[in-house]
Amino acid sequence: MVSVDFELRKKVMDAHIKDTLKYCYQCARCTDVCPVSKVTDGRYDPRQIILNSFLGLKEAIFNQESNFNLWGCTICDTCDEVCPQKIGLTEVFAVLRNMSITMEEGPEYYTSQASTIYDSGKAIPMQTAIERRRDQLGLPKIEPPNIEEVQKILNETNLNKILKK
Repeated sequence: MVSVDFELRKKVMDAHIKDTLKYCYQCARCTDVCPVSKVTDGRYDPRQIILNSFLGLKEAIFNQESNFNLWGCTICDTCDEVCPQKIGLTEVFAVLRNMSITMEEGPEYYTSQASTIYDSGKAIPMQTAIERRRDQLGLPKIEPPNIEEVQKILNETNLNKILKK
């Protein structure tokens, strides 16, 4: 039996700024132009994700063996640009991805990258080889980020709680 998660529907609808999601008439333009859908032979289907979220079908979005359905989007915004109803699909995908992370279902690479940023203030911490090359080229040293400041900002988004730091 399929159950409808009304809380999921509410979160998706509340997050959509213009409240036009309810006007999605499933024309499939988003899927037609999606570069990820094209290279995966339709395995990735933004239209299906939107439909499932609008209907509140949580099981069809989360708790999947492969979370590619949710994390396949590259956020290129192509779907947003062609949508005749001007639905911000990438906004909806962001809400769903955040829910996935909160449920501890996000991909490991995503949380490990977020943890690196939290710990070092940068997505790619400085390396001695890069510093040495900069010296050889006569380039100025790169100022290290203020990690406490970065962490303070990230704590405001509750990233520390999500990463359990």
